Amino acid sequence: MSCLRSHALALIVLRDADEKANALSRWPEDLALDTRARWAEPEGLPGRSNKPRLLPPRDVPQRAVGTAQGRAGLIHALAHIECNAMDLALDAIWRFPDLPEAYYRDWLKVAREEALHFSLLHQHLQSMGYRYGDFDAHEGLWDMARRTQDNLMARLAVVPRILEARGLDASPAVRHKLQSAGDRKGAQIIDLILRDEIGHVAIGNHWFGWLCARHGLSPSEQGRLLARQYGAPEPRGPFNLEARRAAGFAPEELAELGL
Repeated sequence: MSCLRSHALALIVLRDADEKANALSRWPEDLALDTRARWAEPEGLPGRSNKPRLLPPRDVPQRAVGTAQGRAGLIHALAHIECNAMDLALDAIWRFPDLPEAYYRDWLKVAREEALHFSLLHQHLQSMGYRYGDFDAHEGLWDMARRTQDNLMARLAVVPRILEARGLDASPAVRHKLQSAGDRKGAQIIDLILRDEIGHVAIGNHWFGWLCARHGLSPSEQGRLLARQYGAPEPRGPFNLEARRAAGFAPEELAELGL
């Protein structure tokens, strides 16, 4: 019988992003939770279709948002981020055993909200005459998932607390670009995503702090150590102080950013 964590594994290998998002929106509410189960990692994880074509980040073309194609390219890039975010949340559920039930419930909530974000962005992209896969993309987020696949503390230190927190910082500028270009619907979607992503980063902060407390470690010091060890990008502003504070970053961590 499927359990919550094995169901997450079954979804992460789905190749079609729409199918994956739809499956998350219909997640069975009565699944049991086996926190101790372990599975061998299947080949081809996460599931991906042949599109979008994946390039090194430096090779992905930058398009002017002032053009219709440029706005579509931006929406596509955001949809790709949310597609990866679905997989990251599902991966956090199936891969790491022996954690409190609340941990798995938290990441299931994240996965379902990321699925909603992807669906909203893809629907908006289709209203512009494009589909997910029509533009090139990169695998920066999932590359870090591979690096941290054997270390939950590193995963939490780097993915939600650094990479996804950068999304909090970028949201106001992205919203302004879309609003200035007359894309009110896109700006509204960004508002919803920012609201939810504050909660997602907060979940990452909570469980990172929980792990650090179990091992008698300082979250801020351990976060810096793991960021260097796993090659996380250096933080660069402007920073969204209000969002970062709401997401649970400690005052000393904000001070390190010059905030």
